[in-house]
Amino acid sequence: MRLKVAIPSLLLCCSSLATTLTLAQSHPRPRITGISHLAVYATDMKATDHYYAEIIGAAREPDPENSNGVRYAINSTQFVEVLPLPANAGVNRVDHTGWNTDNAEGLRLYLTEKGWKTPAKITHNSDGSKSFRVNDPEANLVEFVEPSPRAKAPDAPHVIGHHIIHVGFLVHSRAAEDKFYRDLLGFRPYWFGGMEEGKIDWVSQQTPDSHDWLEYMLTSGPSGGGIPEHISQQSLGVLDHLSIGVVSVPESYKVLAAENRLTGKHDGHTQIGKDGKYQFNLYDPDGIRLELMEFHATDKPCCSPFTAEDPKPE
Repeated sequence: MRLKVAIPSLLLCCSSLATTLTLAQSHPRPRITGISHLAVYATDMKATDHYYAEIIGAAREPDPENSNGVRYAINSTQFVEVLPLPANAGVNRVDHTGWNTDNAEGLRLYLTEKGWKTPAKITHNSDGSKSFRVNDPEANLVEFVEPSPRAKAPDAPHVIGHHIIHVGFLVHSRAAEDKFYRDLLGFRPYWFGGMEEGKIDWVSQQTPDSHDWLEYMLTSGPSGGGIPEHISQQSLGVLDHLSIGVVSVPESYKVLAAENRLTGKHDGHTQIGKDGKYQFNLYDPDGIRLELMEFHATDKPCCSPFTAEDPKPE
């Protein structure tokens, strides 16, 4: 009699366990397939248009998310979004970063299940894309985008490069941000370094399903100096940046110079960074830095080796 009771109880227990495991795995994390965009503010939309459309050579397109904004497309799924400067922006000129996923709703459900604050539903945009936004641990706005199935290559014959390979922004606490980007989203280490050996100013980590990367900018001054409480707009613009990959920075620089496209603010020369890669910095009218960077290192990187494959040219 005791055996007859025990067997159904055991079956019920196993069934409950299986149900619990199924629920725990009901929303696995969808793929995060690289950078979608960086959204920036502009005090002068006309001047900023000249910079992104004429100097950088990106394709000007309407913004399906904000009728007051403009997109400057680099390729079919990557762009810079420019928005009018809001009244409360202060020195900040970045609205949000954007990352591509193959399943926006699945990623929203995954983050919800993990206890992250998410919107009640995704947004269906007029171009056929789907998206939602959350805040990271330091209240940076982050958007996840499922690109439109109708996405096509932009009409940008003079764009200086065809792939946004990384974005970076001010970070106060590496440990706090890692709880979101590393632990929840699965970003992977790529490289870290600093102006001085033994000090970390920048931490780069790739998305889990591409070689595009996010760069934590941990200091705005001398190596290890941290982020000033009252940072200037110019200094913040150096930290908050995007990078377009090119095969050869010196050759890209020659193209910009020969076509008289170096009319805005930019560094005086190309250089090899601490990561061993050639780079050249340009700045939009509000100070956001755009870093032309080679896909592969020319010199040995300082501080740490690369721990993942480099992005590849489009």
